[in-house]
Amino acid sequence: MTTAHHPDIAPAERLIFALDVADLDQARAWIERLGDSVSHYKIGLELLSSGGYFELLAELKGAGKRVFADLKLHDIPATVAAAVAGMARHQPDLLTLHAYPAAIKAAAGQAGSMRLLAVTVLTSISDVELQASGVNQPLASCVSARAAEAIAAGAAGLVCSGLEAARLRQELGSGPLIVCPGIRASAGGDDQQRTVDVSTAFANGADYIVVGRPIRNADDPRAAAQAIQRTIAQVFE
Repeated sequence: MTTAHHPDIAPAERLIFALDVADLDQARAWIERLGDSVSHYKIGLELLSSGGYFELLAELKGAGKRVFADLKLHDIPATVAAAVAGMARHQPDLLTLHAYPAAIKAAAGQAGSMRLLAVTVLTSISDVELQASGVNQPLASCVSARAAEAIAAGAAGLVCSGLEAARLRQELGSGPLIVCPGIRASAGGDDQQRTVDVSTAFANGADYIVVGRPIRNADDPRAAAQAIQRTIAQVFE
């Protein structure tokens, strides 16, 4: 039994593999290596800066894969709206932008079939670091406030830690998509601070999880992805 609120999503699509690699050739090699164990890919800033981003996006869509364009757009509202309109022509399924309501409101009408996801507070940021940046409220309160404002402004969903997903479900209900990065077998060991495991993320209300290093660093990445898919299938059976 799961508390996720979008039952129309196929279980195999709920795992998003993070293609955080240096270039197009490496991305293609990972797609081939993972085969049918992954049907949903995140492509973000690292690939954008290396060139070939939109070529890869088109290849993934042409192969029937789903694409999470994790670009975390943030600028003045008119610029964000124009960037979203440009991205809509390439038809990724999901696109991230930071949770600033004016920019989201300006961009929402330009998204076409894309679902806009608002990034609340990056999962690499701790409560102490958030306070040090000048945000004068606890991390949990900041996430809740940003999430509510983003959804009210027109975002289709949120990117947040799995630690925060259950609370956001309670506060915002079943409507928003919730995508949880920072999925780990256990906490610690890298730059992610607010982590949960696969089962906990979905029990807390996630619709999708984003997994990178636990698959990429595994001795057998395809087997690691398949193991995660089995866990997801058990959660949703």
